[in-house]
This record gives sequence, C-alpha cells and structure tokens, in this order.
Amino acid sequence: MTIANTVYRRGEGLPLVLVHAFPVDHHMWDRCAASLIAQADRAGMTPFPVYAPDMPGAGDCPLPGPASCGPEDSDGALPGALDAMAQAFVDMIAATGAQKAIWVGLSMGGYLVEAVARLYPRMVAGLALCDTTMMADRPASRANRLRIARTCEVEGTLDPVMHFARPQEGDSTVKCSPAFVQTMTEWIQSQDPRGIAWRERMAAGRPDQSDLAGRIRVPVALVSGRCDPSSPPSTMEPLAQTMRQAGTDVTFTAIEDCGHFSAVEHPDQVAAALLDLVRRAGRQS
Repeated sequence: MTIANTVYRRGEGLPLVLVHAFPVDHHMWDRCAASLIAQADRAGMTPFPVYAPDMPGAGDCPLPGPASCGPEDSDGALPGALDAMAQAFVDMIAATGAQKAIWVGLSMGGYLVEAVARLYPRMVAGLALCDTTMMADRPASRANRLRIARTCEVEGTLDPVMHFARPQEGDSTVKCSPAFVQTMTEWIQSQDPRGIAWRERMAAGRPDQSDLAGRIRVPVALVSGRCDPSSPPSTMEPLAQTMRQAGTDVTFTAIEDCGHFSAVEHPDQVAAALLDLVRRAGRQS
C-alpha cells in the first residue's frame, strides 16, 4: 500500500502528522497547518516537520490493490484495511528517519491515528483526536457506509457524499457560509468515487478501538466542535475524563460555533491546541 505525503514544512525533531477526514484529502489541513507554523514561529520554536499524508484513493494517493487490504467481509466491508493502512503510514514516517511522531487525526483520520497508537505505540510521541470516535460503526452506520460505497462504485458518482458540503439544521456559522460550501464542494468534487468507496469499506470494517483510551501513556489533545452532530463535546469530554483517570496527560478543547470539520472551520484554535501538544510531547521525548 502506497501513501502520498504532503510536506508543509521540513525541520528538526518530532514530525507532526496530520491525517484528513472523509470525504476530502489533505487540503483540509492547509489553513490549520499554516496557522500552526506561524504560531510556532512567533513563539520562537525550532522548526519541526509538518506532514499531511493522503489516505489511499484520496488526493494524490493511489487506490491500493486487493492483496494489500486483506479479505473482504460478505457485506463488502474490509476488516483488515485500517490496520494495513496504519502500517503503511508508519512505514512512510519511518522512511523519513523519524523514530516517533505526533499523530493528529480528524474524524476518519482519527480512526487511523488510533490504529497507529494501538498497533505501533513505539512510533507515537503524542496523539490528537479531533471530532472523532474510538467506537466501531453500529450496524445501521455500517450498512449506510456500504450502501454509499456501492453507489459510488457502480454509478461513478460522488452524489452520496455531497451532503458534507451542504448546510444542515444546527450547523455552525462557518459551515453555513457560502465560502465554506464552495470550498468543501470543490474538495469533494476533486475526489475519485472509487477512493470514496474504498475508504467507506475500510471504515465500515474497522475494529472497535475503545480499549485504547485506558492504555495511552503519551500526551493527548482532544478537540470537538460544539455544533458537531456526530462527535460533540458530550461524547468526547468523557473520553478525556477516562484518559485522565488512567493517568494520561490530556487536554480537551471545545470550540464554540464549530461543527465536525474543526480544523477547517476554526483553524487557529485547532492549531493552538496542536501546538500545545507539540510542546508537551517534546518535553517527554
């Protein structure tokens, strides 16, 4: 499995690895990465690497061959694909010469960095989970993902995921703005329907990773938008409490008037939370 990596900045020390959400690619990190670099420079920090890899089938990353994804479930889900992707991401970072990294994932990107922490804890110096969950899909959610995957593959369309670009009731001010709608629409329309389908099949088959919460021994940052319909503070703050009880150094940031794509909607606030994580991870490394 090949991973395409975008380098926002080269530098010294622990790399910061930004993993994107569904159904977009690394471009969702553009403004947040720029803000983080600017904040770090103003603070006089030594430049550190900032990377944003694309998942298979997203952006510049090719679709993986069937042999690298493991067996397929009878309903079309790929139960081994998340772990295979985690290995590919770790191999890509190790190839840069880094022995550890700070892993940041938003939504589906969170599934990936959780898998890295679960399978390759030696490669993790810090972990940020933004608007995401450790739980596996419930049956209805799994079935919906696979329905979307089939439609995208058979019809060669992106229509089943275009709702991510359309404002919904209760959405944030930013998500309802014409600028956000246009940007998100362009990002989604640039995707390959086959890549959308692969990522849905991967996510549908992923394992439950909830037991990871009590086993993390590196600094953690949790971020959640208060308008997020799927990963609001009411579900992510208890995760932070569980980690604290286990002795983890964890911060929780709830962002006002912010939906699911926090790093896009409020890049400066997310960047500040990540920069704090970089500082804490640096002190422990």
